[in-house]
Amino acid sequence: MNNELILNLIPAILLAFASGMVGVFALMRRMSLAADAMSHIALPGLGLAFLYGINPLIGGAATLLLGALLIWKMEGKTKIPTETIIGVVFSLSLAIGSLVTPKEDLIDALFGGVSGFSLGIFVATSILALVIIAAVLFLKNKFILQMISPDLATVAGLKNNFLNLCFLLIFAATIILGLNFLGALLTGSLIIIPAAAAKNMSWNINSMLLIAALVAAFSVGTGMFLSFKLGLVLGPTVIILAGVIFFLSLVFRKS
Repeated sequence: MNNELILNLIPAILLAFASGMVGVFALMRRMSLAADAMSHIALPGLGLAFLYGINPLIGGAATLLLGALLIWKMEGKTKIPTETIIGVVFSLSLAIGSLVTPKEDLIDALFGGVSGFSLGIFVATSILALVIIAAVLFLKNKFILQMISPDLATVAGLKNNFLNLCFLLIFAATIILGLNFLGALLTGSLIIIPAAAAKNMSWNINSMLLIAALVAAFSVGTGMFLSFKLGLVLGPTVIILAGVIFFLSLVFRKS
């Protein structure tokens, strides 16, 4: 295993930890399908970035953050469920992204893959992943209280609308991190599948967070190794491994 792969592995594992932990709260918020749809919001930005020779991560990040703010604003104004709004924005994003993405770059946009070591990407990805992990741990109890009873959260002095915005931004940031490794098509899967597996094997919220993070990290680490050794496409390899762990977790599912 060469040094470049090892250096790419570090931010990828940090991304996996962040994805698993964010996925736990996405699952508890009943946003399982929304996670997959949300990642597709990056497609227009990725397409325009490829078209104009800009770093694809910058384009994807811009449209994802704009999409997250749009979803949050519409949710507050219309009271339409979050997953419905995400579904609408996702459909439009997929259509626009398909139109503007050059055909020769479409596979990279959809499936990602590590394209080489960059010190800037290494540092930025590692720091952002650590910030996401810290934010989830810091807001954990607030998120739990809000999900149990929004009214009780309000009485306790929490602002539900602000917490929704925080989660959407954390969610979007996690997807941004995954674009380089897994692409727009599969990034959402790394958020949801490890959390779903953890739900089958955990006994409380803390154990669920830990197991989800470990499942995601194992899937990414093993997937990168197999991709390097066997020449496999990284994104599908990682998600297949996570899917296998999910089905194995059904054996340990609590009744």
